[in-house]
Amino acid sequence: MTVTSAFWLHHTTRLAGGPTTYANHYALLRVGTAFGACSFEHGELFHRYCADTSGRTVADVLSDAPLPVRVAAMDAYLSHVRPHRDSGAEPVALPAGTPEQRARARDEAVAGLLPSAPGRRVALIGVVEPLVAAVEARGATCLPCDFNLDATRWGTPVASDMDEVLDRADAVVATGMTLGNGTFDRILAHCRDRELPLIVYAQTGSAVARAFLGSGVTALSAEPFPFSQFSADETTLYRYRAGTAAEAAA
Repeated sequence: MTVTSAFWLHHTTRLAGGPTTYANHYALLRVGTAFGACSFEHGELFHRYCADTSGRTVADVLSDAPLPVRVAAMDAYLSHVRPHRDSGAEPVALPAGTPEQRARARDEAVAGLLPSAPGRRVALIGVVEPLVAAVEARGATCLPCDFNLDATRWGTPVASDMDEVLDRADAVVATGMTLGNGTFDRILAHCRDRELPLIVYAQTGSAVARAFLGSGVTALSAEPFPFSQFSADETTLYRYRAGTAAEAAA
């Protein structure tokens, strides 16, 4: 399989009334019928990768490219082989609307994957404020962690060291961006060792995270490219739970 195209995307969002501007950089690759994506930190990757990657085989890219490019390549390959729309996942329609309305709908769908348990302490690795609100609306205590935030809009401190929140958590919700920054393996091992529910919400590497369902990941909200923030119209994300995903794969 060959990478047909590679592109670079820089995107910022500031939701109405919020103090935080979210800045995301994405590496995106196309393989066959699918796009693969991986977020990366500013300065970690440079535009030259686009020219250097198109036309290479997936195997070549996986052998020597920077980590975000490798994650995007694997995501594209796995999405081509088994598209989310054909995988037995639960499709969730995000309604047409404003960025705020669509973000709330998306994050309520993610929080809906949490096991019901009022008072549960949920480590949130990768903070978006509508998701903090959606987790707490379910009666849980949110323990937020993010490299780029000091506090939520409500004044809740945001940890920069994920071990600080993982050690206190009864469940974990982690962004797919952890695949691109090298922390996913640590989170996965921690949840396996303590037998904690691990829910991944993924634009980055959604098909890569899917490969760990039933092997540490208990549920997944998968949002393949093009992402919900790039449209005002109805779009679809796909929800997986470990048991049903295993049955669908079989």
